[in-house]
Amino acid sequence: MRRRLVAVLSAFAAAAGLVLGVPAATGQAPRAAAAACSAPNWVAGQWYDVGAVVKYTNGGYYRAKNANPGYDPVISTWYWEPYSCDGGGGGTTCSYPNWVAGQWYDVGAIVKYTNGGYYRAKNANPGYDPIISTWYWEPYNCGGGTNPGNPGSFVVSEAQFNQIFPGRNSFYSYSGLTAALSAYPGFANTGSDTVKKQEAAAFLANVNHETGGLVYIVEQNTANYPHYCDASQSYGCPAGQAAYYGRGPIQLSWNFNYKAAGDALGIDLLGNPWQVEQNSAIAWKTGLWYWNTQTGPGTMTPHNAMVNQRGFGETIRSINGSIECNGGNPAQVESRVSKYRQIASVLGVDPGANLYC
Repeated sequence: MRRRLVAVLSAFAAAAGLVLGVPAATGQAPRAAAAACSAPNWVAGQWYDVGAVVKYTNGGYYRAKNANPGYDPVISTWYWEPYSCDGGGGGTTCSYPNWVAGQWYDVGAIVKYTNGGYYRAKNANPGYDPIISTWYWEPYNCGGGTNPGNPGSFVVSEAQFNQIFPGRNSFYSYSGLTAALSAYPGFANTGSDTVKKQEAAAFLANVNHETGGLVYIVEQNTANYPHYCDASQSYGCPAGQAAYYGRGPIQLSWNFNYKAAGDALGIDLLGNPWQVEQNSAIAWKTGLWYWNTQTGPGTMTPHNAMVNQRGFGETIRSINGSIECNGGNPAQVESRVSKYRQIASVLGVDPGANLYC
């Protein structure tokens, strides 16, 4: 991860004038969806305009929120939304597959259990029983009555999120962030209310710094792209030599990091790293994966630094180490601390001690 961080810093220095990884919405009004239940089957690689309705392989219907070249409706939720047969957007049908013991289920998968009820995967799992393994599954209302992925009320409201990031890219959505929370239920949900808010503020301050204010989805210096394939790894670089460039809120890069994050999240990121720039929830999940599980060049995860009251400065060390800390780049540290103070103020919480590293 140290190699990643050096490259990311140079990438942002060369950010001007380069394009982002996700096309803008066309702005075209959605087309009327008469006879939605007779919509054609989704075809991977086929072009879909805004408003197109398709039947997916799980039996559910999806409508294109943004034009796209046949991205997977279940994976690329920035491009697609569930669609109900009565013509209403954002709903779901009850034609979900039967639960199968031992079959792998990603976060968000919906199944019909043997009792006739529906359940949604809160955490990826190898086919655990929805009735027994309640940490992995939650009951699902076919009318869409449950909140996918937010096990509790997030300490940052949508209004506060928009206040903190007034110029953010729409890809980094609040709904994408809250949908990612179930991957790490302890995030911003451990300790006192003060600690929860401090951790949320610390995470958002750091991702703000890594993405230029939640603007950049992908690393801007394309010249770096071929450098992130460590061919010495046994699994190699199946998506291509230049496929593992920085993406997402903490700019995940290198094939070994995509492999590790994908394994932890139950998503094939090694084979399809583009999911991180196509799906807001997956992008946020990779940021949460690093925050909650990786020490980087530090001695503890950023999550542990905040919940154990080691201070915001220790999260900087876990992300960029001596590149910024111990006098490495005090201006960059000050930038992170300044944003952290601002977010803490928005959330109405004291930022605490040990802000610098």
